[in-house]
Amino acid sequence: MRRFIALTALAAALALPLISHAQTTDVAGVKFANTLQVGSSKLQLNGAGVRYKVVFKVYAAALYLTEKVTTPEGVLAAPGPRHLQIVMLREIDANELGKLFTKGMEQNAPREEFSKSIGGIMRMSDIFSSRKKLMPGESFAVEWVPGTGTVILVNGKPEGQPIKEPEFYSALMKIWFGKSPADQQLKDALLGKAATNAGGGSS
Repeated sequence: MRRFIALTALAAALALPLISHAQTTDVAGVKFANTLQVGSSKLQLNGAGVRYKVVFKVYAAALYLTEKVTTPEGVLAAPGPRHLQIVMLREIDANELGKLFTKGMEQNAPREEFSKSIGGIMRMSDIFSSRKKLMPGESFAVEWVPGTGTVILVNGKPEGQPIKEPEFYSALMKIWFGKSPADQQLKDALLGKAATNAGGGSS
C-alpha cells in the first residue's frame, strides 16, 4: 500500500511540469498565461506572436479577451475587459517607441477619432519618455476596463490615471489591428490565425 502511494505521489510530481506547461503559451521564450484575471473577469488568450523589425525580434505580444474573436472589429467590440500584453525581446528607446505608436495611430485611425485621442496620446508619450529605455524582459500592457477607460501598465504597475476617452483606446489598438498594422503577421497571430509570425511595419 505504501509503495502504491509512493508511486502515485511520484506520478503526480512528474505530471506537474506538464500541467504548468499546459497553462502557458511560449512565444520566443516568453511564457504567456493562457488565462488572465482582470477585476472580476477571467480573460482567455486570444492569440500571441512576435513583432519583427526586418529579421530582429522586437517584442512578444499576447491579446486577452473574455471570448475568442478572429476579426479586428471583434476585438474592439468584445464585451468586458480587454488586455494586450507586450514583453520586450531587445533593448529599445522608450521615447522612440512612443513616437512610433503615435505614428501608427495617426496612420490607422480616422481623423476625428485621432483628434479626440490627442490628450491620451500626450499622456502616453509622457509615460514612455519618462522611462528612457525598455530592456529585454520588461513589459507594458494596454488594458481596457469598461467604466474606467484605458489603463497603461509598465512592468505590471498602472502608470498615471486611466484615459477615459474610448476613441483613444480604439485608435491605439489600430496600431496592431488597423488597415496598416505594425506587422500583418503579428495581427494574424493575435487574432488566433497564426502560431508564429515575421514581417515589417512602423511600430
